[in-house]
Amino acid sequence: MDHKESHLRSLLKTLSWRVVGTLTTGIIAYLVTGTVEAAALITGSEFFVKFIVFYLHERVWQKVP
Repeated sequence: MDHKESHLRSLLKTLSWRVVGTLTTGIIAYLVTGTVEAAALITGSEFFVKFIVFYLHERVWQKVP
């Protein structure tokens, strides 16, 4: 079966995975730095960068037979 995911499904999967990943990163950043401010800066920037990278990764894989 040739199953191609829609852009919306890829976006929703990206968002749900980023929430899980960002929470994990936030906890690790806080444990390493000991400050909420540093953890928030790391977590905030990580969320947006990895959101875009993962979405593009998903779309590239749609082109692989």
